[in-house]
Amino acid sequence: MPFSEETYTRAKEIIARYPEGKERSALLPLLHLVQSEAGYVTPEGVTFCAEQLGITRAQVGAVATFYTMYKRKPTGEWLVSVCTNTMCGVLGGDKTFEALSEYLGVGHDESTTDGLITLEHAECLAACDYAPVVTVNYEFFDRYQADQALTLIHQLEEGLRPQPSRGARLCTLKEMSLQLAGFADEREGAVGEGPAAEPTLRGNRLAEQYGISVAGYDPATPIPTQADREAAKAAPAAEKPAAPSQPAEKAGAARNSQEAEK
Repeated sequence: MPFSEETYTRAKEIIARYPEGKERSALLPLLHLVQSEAGYVTPEGVTFCAEQLGITRAQVGAVATFYTMYKRKPTGEWLVSVCTNTMCGVLGGDKTFEALSEYLGVGHDESTTDGLITLEHAECLAACDYAPVVTVNYEFFDRYQADQALTLIHQLEEGLRPQPSRGARLCTLKEMSLQLAGFADEREGAVGEGPAAEPTLRGNRLAEQYGISVAGYDPATPIPTQADREAAKAAPAAEKPAAPSQPAEKAGAARNSQEAEK
């Protein structure tokens, strides 16, 4: 598929964020950018990224296939992820995935026939304090059991955008990909606000209660660079005293002894 002029303009803007000689670092946001057009990273998208950065398609493909957020086949407007790792799985995540899979008629990493919803199970969604969790395009729906997740699916099928438990407003996978490429969502109320909720703060509360604190740390402590570390390694060798030289007569005697042995 041909990419729009706006995508080319945005690609140049992304690359310009990086220092000269480091343009290849723009690959991750560029992949999100091409995904925002087609809903997944197409072969043409791989070529686009390679041409923009002056690298090979194989190099682009190696990155695109490593990270699961880059989809390599058509993906639904709504990517529904169910955490089935230990904490979430035991608390209801496994049953939730089974219920959604049966209702939608799809398995892991499969999409409904209308292309609206893609279902996947996730090994971890980094929200154990809210287990079991479901995400829609990476926005969290906390402590969701099977019946709640089915209601969520019905709302998506009806064209609604349910409000996540926390964070920003729900948006489509393409809209989310554009944000991950570094372009802000301009919709009203698009940015999530508010402090961390009590489950997240529980560890800190316990530390305060029992007087637990980390060892002192001076934030002004300089962080050594690679050059600093290499200089530190070289310093001991430079400071090591040279071996004492032998007197001339002893050196000559040693040479004569070696020649005699030959």
